[in-house]
Amino acid sequence: MLWLAIVLPELPLQVFTRAMSSPQPLAVASPPPRAQLIAANAPARALGIVPGLRQASALSLLPGLSLRARAPACERAALEEIALWAARFTPRISLAPPDAVLLEVSTTLRLFGGTHRIAHELEQGLRTLGFEARLACAPTPLAAHWFARSAAGRLDADDEQEDWLRHLDELPASVLADSGCDAATCELLAGLGMQTLAQVQALPAAGLARRQAQAVSEALARARGTLADLRPWFAPPQGFDHALTLPAPTHHAEALNFAARRLFASLAAWLQARHAALDACTLSLEYEHEPATVLELLFGQPSADAQRFALIARERLASLPLPAEVCALRVRADRTMQASTPSGDLFGDTGQEAADAFLLLARLRARLGDSGVIRLGTRPEHRPEAALQVHAPDRTHSAREPVPAYRATAHLPPAAHARERPLWLLPVPRPILAERFTLLGCAERIETGWWDGQPVRRDYYRARDPGHVLCWIFSDLDRGGRWFLHGYFA
Repeated sequence: MLWLAIVLPELPLQVFTRAMSSPQPLAVASPPPRAQLIAANAPARALGIVPGLRQASALSLLPGLSLRARAPACERAALEEIALWAARFTPRISLAPPDAVLLEVSTTLRLFGGTHRIAHELEQGLRTLGFEARLACAPTPLAAHWFARSAAGRLDADDEQEDWLRHLDELPASVLADSGCDAATCELLAGLGMQTLAQVQALPAAGLARRQAQAVSEALARARGTLADLRPWFAPPQGFDHALTLPAPTHHAEALNFAARRLFASLAAWLQARHAALDACTLSLEYEHEPATVLELLFGQPSADAQRFALIARERLASLPLPAEVCALRVRADRTMQASTPSGDLFGDTGQEAADAFLLLARLRARLGDSGVIRLGTRPEHRPEAALQVHAPDRTHSAREPVPAYRATAHLPPAAHARERPLWLLPVPRPILAERFTLLGCAERIETGWWDGQPVRRDYYRARDPGHVLCWIFSDLDRGGRWFLHGYFA
């Protein structure tokens, strides 16, 4: 087996800073009664705000400091989000709270090109999500965790057994705190002068047991592979539901778009791991004292593209009135479908023009609203003024299953199919003088509507007007043969 560990030593801070579009001084404090800083970002550290300061002291030094209380629930959710994102590399994932995710990658090394290639893609992807992490690789999960924790990265899958064990023995004894050893045991080892794991390994196991330090021997055995290290596998949920807490409440659209892109990058990776796509999801804007605003984002066609998601969200947020400042964003998606990869033809055409048309439709609906975009459709009706109908675009019908052109007229006689119809019909037929028009071809009689009380009997002709414009005119047989102009051909 080969384990790759992702350790986020500044996770309590990054759950807030990952939503920041511009670096501002920010620190995270432990809960009362101590209220002590446990992390600070680079702008805050540059102004003298360092971990260990009291909250009151930090605010006196920097009154404009953005101070947030530590959020363990957000940290756990961030680990699950990273695990969902990393599922594109392997399905064998285990969480190691409070700040680590472990991947078993031995079966996917050849697929992704080795540990260095996987590590590079992990670093790039985590940076897209807004996280900075340490990575390391080892044959056991605990050893990989310790290597990443101490920044002694081991990313060579073909190391000899003695080689990685030698590097393991060189690790500081302080890494035992991440393996279940309590503070008293760590203080005992420090009092004995133990600085490396090799020195701890040399201690007699019986002496450690007498001092209630059996956890040390068990941790070393699990790290070296002589004792089984059974860990629960991460079970990904069926739906996607993740929130992102903003570092400070805001109503600026650019800040909201930046935070939403983080969530959409995670959503796209989750879809990729499941070989799925979606044509809609919901984006919720959460406030402190107001009900959340829930936006349904329609993407025009099934997609797993984070940029497409972010583009539609930007259109919706650009004109959305906000009742208050937004504190958090949440993205939900539970209705997925199998992703389909378009195959090109002999000349490399993959149908990109149709995809762009669906994206344009989705952007127009996001910007103008559902009532601002309409779709023309046909229905089985001989009367020209009743053959077209106007309705809102259907996100599933128009995007996934276009109606064939023949379906609406399949019941008509073959001769009717060959009849040309003008693209531009007048709202109401206009009376004309027939002698001013030149008739072209034979008449097409339309005699129908007797069953609904609106009968028509007309002879339609293609004709040219005095300006040589191609028109569609008819003679109304029920009105004494009077002539009317009904439309224009393009």
